[in-house]
Amino acid sequence: MSTVTFGVVPGYGEKLHAALGYSGAVRVGDRVEISGQAGVDDDLVIPDSLEDEIIQAFDNVERTLATVGATWKDVIHVNSYHKVAPGDDVIGDDHNAVMAEQFRRRLGGRAPIWTETGVTVLGLAAMRVEIRVTAIVGSGN
Repeated sequence: MSTVTFGVVPGYGEKLHAALGYSGAVRVGDRVEISGQAGVDDDLVIPDSLEDEIIQAFDNVERTLATVGATWKDVIHVNSYHKVAPGDDVIGDDHNAVMAEQFRRRLGGRAPIWTETGVTVLGLAAMRVEIRVTAIVGSGN
């Protein structure tokens, strides 16, 4: 039987765990799933710029993975959710350019599968992006 380990990020993760009762990550054997990560700081403040928000969300994915012994290099699947205006038919280059740059910077040439979804609302009113991943610990070596 596989060991199950839950992870909660110090700071924002502890606040969300206390308020909403969920963990940021779960590891079962070498497989890791994380909850969607917003681009918030430890006080749940979202940066003004979209670029800074996306970078913070990537940083928060990294922090969350670390709670259960994983890294970006272990990531095999990314789901990203991008706020778009009702009626918009595409996620803009303002989102995609930053996402692609962060993939290049953090994944060391690895290209996980990616599902990108446009949505009209996210967990906090000011959020414009949320990122969740699946990882296999040790697969990026």
